[in-house]
Amino acid sequence: MLKVDRSHWPSAGRVLAVGSALPALVLVGWLLAGLPLALAGWFAPVPMLLAGAALATLVGWYGLRGLPETVAATAAQVAAIFTIALGSGVFNAIFHSEQLIVRRDPASYAQYTIWLATHGRVPIPEDVAAFGGADPALRFDSMGFFAADGVVVPQFMPGTPMLHAAGEWLGGVGGLLLMPALLGAFAVLVFAGTVARLVGARWAPLAALTFAVCLPILYTSRTTFSEIPSLILLFGGMTLLLDARFRARSGATGVGYLPASRAEQPVGSLWSALLAGLSFGLALLVRIDGLRDVLPVLAYGGVLVALDRVSRASDKRIYPDGRLGVPLLVGLGVGSGCGFVAAYVLARPYLEYLSGSLLPLLAICAVVVVLTVAGAAVAPKIRWRPVRRVPELAAALVGLTLLAFAVRPWVQTVRRTPTTPEDELTAQFIEATQLANGLPIDRTRLYYEDSLYWVIWYVGVPVVVLATLAAAVHAQRLARGRGFAWLLPLAVIGWTTVTTLYRPAITPDHPFASRRLVPIVLPGLILLAVWGLRWARDRARRSGYDSRLLLAAGMALVVAPAAVTSFGTAFTSIERGEAAAVAGLCEAIPANAAVLIVERVTGDRFTQLVRGQCGHPTARVATPDGLDVPFGTDVRRLIAAVRATGRVPVLLAADPEQLTSYGPPAHVLTLRTRQDERSLISPPDGTWTLIVNVWMSIPDR
Repeated sequence: MLKVDRSHWPSAGRVLAVGSALPALVLVGWLLAGLPLALAGWFAPVPMLLAGAALATLVGWYGLRGLPETVAATAAQVAAIFTIALGSGVFNAIFHSEQLIVRRDPASYAQYTIWLATHGRVPIPEDVAAFGGADPALRFDSMGFFAADGVVVPQFMPGTPMLHAAGEWLGGVGGLLLMPALLGAFAVLVFAGTVARLVGARWAPLAALTFAVCLPILYTSRTTFSEIPSLILLFGGMTLLLDARFRARSGATGVGYLPASRAEQPVGSLWSALLAGLSFGLALLVRIDGLRDVLPVLAYGGVLVALDRVSRASDKRIYPDGRLGVPLLVGLGVGSGCGFVAAYVLARPYLEYLSGSLLPLLAICAVVVVLTVAGAAVAPKIRWRPVRRVPELAAALVGLTLLAFAVRPWVQTVRRTPTTPEDELTAQFIEATQLANGLPIDRTRLYYEDSLYWVIWYVGVPVVVLATLAAAVHAQRLARGRGFAWLLPLAVIGWTTVTTLYRPAITPDHPFASRRLVPIVLPGLILLAVWGLRWARDRARRSGYDSRLLLAAGMALVVAPAAVTSFGTAFTSIERGEAAAVAGLCEAIPANAAVLIVERVTGDRFTQLVRGQCGHPTARVATPDGLDVPFGTDVRRLIAAVRATGRVPVLLAADPEQLTSYGPPAHVLTLRTRQDERSLISPPDGTWTLIVNVWMSIPDR
């Protein structure tokens, strides 16, 4: 009988360590290659295949080469994690959405991706010549796409479209629509790897399952949102930094350095820290809110530099982690620099739109930078002494913070009076949603005071209580100078959770608003809750109680609330049929057409879609305030101007009556499908009907 030699096979723990770090490293390499190509206008399959694949391979090599045994795991535990990740990807691929008609952010990302993947550059030219030259009635902007200085600028950061473009190149629109499910599977794997490193591989399947069935994770893993890529980069950064810390200590102590030699570990730790910083920093390239999420990383890097200076001053390596500070900050600077460059060059109108919240955040960043530099500079001169009661106060602060958010709905009602056109649109939307939900009409309400209860909807009271317990225990330990490995994860989770719950900064209808909880809040609380369950199990065991029964009950209480909330929508796809409907619309538009959209809502939804996905010059005709259709004189003037260029003028609108005065209308798109529920005061448990119609006319005179 043939015997298989398994002595040279990697251990289960090593498979998990490598597999959970690899997705973030691949994204780092792809984004680093993609940004300069996008800036140069060369973002195309061949250049990205050469540069992106090469750089992703290089980053993976330096990030994983000689990686020690950072995770102790059994084959069954690793198999369970990979099975959950694979099952999550397949399940979300089956129920993926097809949001292509621009009504909310996912379709904006999809149309951004289609343009970038097929043209290789942004911003988007207005193509005034196709309409006979400039005209005051021509508008080239639309929902999610700003008009600025003769070009159209997509609303969001380019990192997410760069990632989704791979799916468009491989499988067209169908491939693009499946990319979120693939990235969602990677997110499960990365998150489970972080849990395995901080809590233990035994607990990682429980955390991965809870995470995978959580409604906001399902929701953002089925359509083109930016939150899942951001999660991969942020938790991937944590994972890489934990590996870097393990390597630094392996090199110092000689423990756990398999299979590389002890002497190689310090160099490997510096590379891991550099790549961790890049992963954190590139979160800005994916999502501008990443700037807030990585602020604790900046402060943590300063702490590491300070510890290194203390070590050098004492002529002893008492803090081997300290040497990670400089490469971490260098990587963070390079990665965030890429984000700032992309924001300034490719998304400047978007920055101006967000200036009200972005400028205060930049000011906070500046303060953190100054404090970090000052703290690192004076650290060797400070004589640290323990202060009585600080550990207890730290733990109490965690509990008081939870209590404050719990009572907030009874002491505050968050409102915003509209002062800008964007605020007015939000107020109108909230008013319409209140009417649909049967609620009292108050268009100024934002419902942010309920943010803690949003979290409870999606993961349940047991997870929140266990996570709070764990955070309090870790805060107490850190105040006593213990458990340093938890300092950065706890800082990132705590800071982002508090700031997000205080001001979610999103329209408050669910499930749409739940995306704010995805990158850090929900996975962070699940991570802490699983650690809290382990802590409670250990305490019960030491006290002589049957810990097995407690563990089984605790595991059920962790998973069940998330699964129950998700059940109402988990098996329902939204906006299915859009891909076929849009393909039919594109086929109906004649070659050599210049498309004029003569109805307000159709212009919002279809201007970029027809321009980018159908490939025709497209503009909307400006409508007077309070009206849905433009003046007929403007339309006829533009029809004549298009004809003068030799192109075929094509008009689009929502109803045939809006076209009959220009030519016979034809019904070119009819769609009846399901859309997200818009729930304001309860978790979503169903979907709503969505009907979209587009009529086309080719003027006969």
